[in-house]
Amino acid sequence: MGKKGQISLEFLFIFAILLILLAYSVKNTTFQQGSQSIETLRVQIALEEKELANTISGAISQAYSQGPGSKTTVYVKLVYLRKPYYLEKVWGVADPMIFVTYGQHLNDGNGTYVMVLNGTGTTKVILTGGNKNAFWTRALYQRDLLGNSTVWGGSSASVDFGTGVTTVYGLRLDPSTIPQVLKVVVEWNPDLPNSWVFNSTAGELMININPGG
Repeated sequence: MGKKGQISLEFLFIFAILLILLAYSVKNTTFQQGSQSIETLRVQIALEEKELANTISGAISQAYSQGPGSKTTVYVKLVYLRKPYYLEKVWGVADPMIFVTYGQHLNDGNGTYVMVLNGTGTTKVILTGGNKNAFWTRALYQRDLLGNSTVWGGSSASVDFGTGVTTVYGLRLDPSTIPQVLKVVVEWNPDLPNSWVFNSTAGELMININPGG
């Protein structure tokens, strides 16, 4: 009986250790899966930011190359940029917004910037590396509109490009108002000034370029 009792205790001890190891393994696997899901979201959001910047700059370049009176219409499908919860989860920002502007912060030429920013405070803009929250695509139209409040109807954001806090003008888009398929219309109407307007009801981003205006 003594030997049987000892064997039973040893079995229970081994079984308890196995349960502890199993619980740790499940917890660790769950944590890793959660981390991977955040990384997956980060990649998907980054791809859509870049696609949006590419689409806008491409349409601007096409209208500009065709000359006065030209009009270009393109479409871009967005899924992850439309979800505030995803943006909060990945970037840790409060009241997230999509900020779109155009100009030349860098020395690489003018182009479209698309950023995920904190809607209630200053955001550090990261343009390089794995944690970048802003994307830029060059376009042919050589105008720096970052400091022109009139073009954007006075809409602005407080950002830090790594050189200190500054105010940049551009469109502040509420992610929940962005349609699944965004229509981008770019015109070169020499009778109108440079302007960028987002119509959430129509699901359109309307841009007028005017090199002389």
